[in-house]
Amino acid sequence: MYVGIDFGLSNLDAVAMPAPSAPLHEWRTVTLRGRHMPNEATVRAALEALAVEWSEARIIAVTGGQHRMLPGVLRGTVLFKANELEAAGRGGLHLARSARPSLEAATVASCGSGTAVVAVRGRSVSHVSGSAVGGGTLLGLSRLLIGSTDPHEVDMLARQGNPNAIDLSLRDAVGGAIGRLPAEATAVNFGRVPLLERLELAHADLAAAIVTMVAQVVGVTAVSAARAESLFPIVFVGHLVDMISVRRVLEEVAQLYDAGMLIPELPGYATAVGALLLAAEGLPR
Repeated sequence: MYVGIDFGLSNLDAVAMPAPSAPLHEWRTVTLRGRHMPNEATVRAALEALAVEWSEARIIAVTGGQHRMLPGVLRGTVLFKANELEAAGRGGLHLARSARPSLEAATVASCGSGTAVVAVRGRSVSHVSGSAVGGGTLLGLSRLLIGSTDPHEVDMLARQGNPNAIDLSLRDAVGGAIGRLPAEATAVNFGRVPLLERLELAHADLAAAIVTMVAQVVGVTAVSAARAESLFPIVFVGHLVDMISVRRVLEEVAQLYDAGMLIPELPGYATAVGALLLAAEGLPR
């Protein structure tokens, strides 16, 4: 059994599969919420959650966070330490092939607590761009403005809310469309707030505005990176894109900029999968 573990700032994501080329229905996946320091106890907890005996693991690939704190061998099993950006890129491309089997290159946007964008061409991965805005930003602002850090609650509220109760559109700001951007496109995130006489704002509208701002920043960053590399489609991975409300905004951004995009199945596990793939490449056949 091959095991990949990604120590994220917000979650620990782990995958196990009988072979690196196994189809998605053969995987086992688990997300342990909260920050987990890399140590033997955490690795053991991940294996137990995956229902994998330590003796079954041919190799355990680790990445993310402070994974370098771990030793090279634990209880007789080699720990392969994978570069996080390389793992995200390779894992994102691998997951995208479930929808496009012939895909050999893509721009991969890893949307975790922050956002990193890499160009992936075959086995080559290079960092292109990124942003400090990501899932951590979304939950931080959600706590400040609506008192919740539950992504499911924020997602539900955002889908019910109207961001235009908080944002200014191009119609509001300049009277109409600009170039290919329609009049309804966002001109100023949270721009309506200073103009309001009373700050009696619905939580649903605030959630929608938060999601809109974060997803627009992520989407435009990814589009700009893909254009700079002349490399499409854009593959969005990470737990941020588990949120339906975020996906909708990303799709709107991609449509506005005529940029091909793809969100694969199980996007939150891309980095753990990529770490596993990188480890398997070094194993003897």
